[in-house]
Amino acid sequence: MKRLVAVAAFSVSLLALTSCGESSSPAVPGVSPQKSDVLAKAPVATAAEILPGSTMEKIKQRGELLVGGSLDAPLLSQQNPATGEMEGFDADMGKALAKYILGEPKVKIVNSASETREALLANGTVDVVFQTYTITEERAKQVSFAGPYYTSGLTIAVKKGTTGIAKPEDLNGKKVLAGANTPAIPAIKKLAPQAEIITFGSDPECIQALKQDRGVAYVQDETILIADAKKDPSIEIVTKPFTTDPYGIGLKHGDEQFKKFVNDWLKKMQDAGAWQEVWKNSIGTVVAGEAPQPPQIGSVPGS
Repeated sequence: MKRLVAVAAFSVSLLALTSCGESSSPAVPGVSPQKSDVLAKAPVATAAEILPGSTMEKIKQRGELLVGGSLDAPLLSQQNPATGEMEGFDADMGKALAKYILGEPKVKIVNSASETREALLANGTVDVVFQTYTITEERAKQVSFAGPYYTSGLTIAVKKGTTGIAKPEDLNGKKVLAGANTPAIPAIKKLAPQAEIITFGSDPECIQALKQDRGVAYVQDETILIADAKKDPSIEIVTKPFTTDPYGIGLKHGDEQFKKFVNDWLKKMQDAGAWQEVWKNSIGTVVAGEAPQPPQIGSVPGS
């Protein structure tokens, strides 16, 4: 995370991702069956690990992994307009899990909103969610979380040239933008209780509202805002992260067998250096230096 902060301070022309939910849309292909170089180290489960009657077996019989995710989150999960394939850290992690189950990275992304992720998991529309899904004890009452698989933190973006905002408390008395059903909302209420919070369903909507002066600041995960600032130089990051947000892999609540399976896969990804390769191919294309240490699996309440 120190690397992310340093890069944000060095240049506001950086990339970022999203916890601000995405608007719902039809499912789109995630990737062709052809293996990409970044997944070369990704493990494949043994036949014995695909237990009879399990979620893993059902996915294997279907022939593709259904992933709740984003289509417009740079560095995390964004559809390449030229190829139609999904690219980014979350997207590649989903492909790697598909490879583990199926032997090939065949996925279908269901574009999900932060307020619909729980329902999509509960009704079986998706098998997993990779979408900067911060683990909280409250959310863990509705879904299970494998991981954490990455750690980020909230920070603040403004239109370039905006003054008077250098810390969360400076948001008091101001109109502040945030993603619906994201950790930014309770964080703003705690640190700037006099702020007027205006919510939108997706990161692009929040950025557009910021540029239209519908709010003076936008509170979001640093990874997302780095990507936004890279994409649009009129956006500037003005604070260091002031929270620690562990991202989890969303699973259907109560499926402990699948949760153990996914956690075992994640540990193998880390041990094989595949997690680090995915990071280098996505976030690492913007953030200098070696891949950070992955967070410890099961290390936060709710995981």
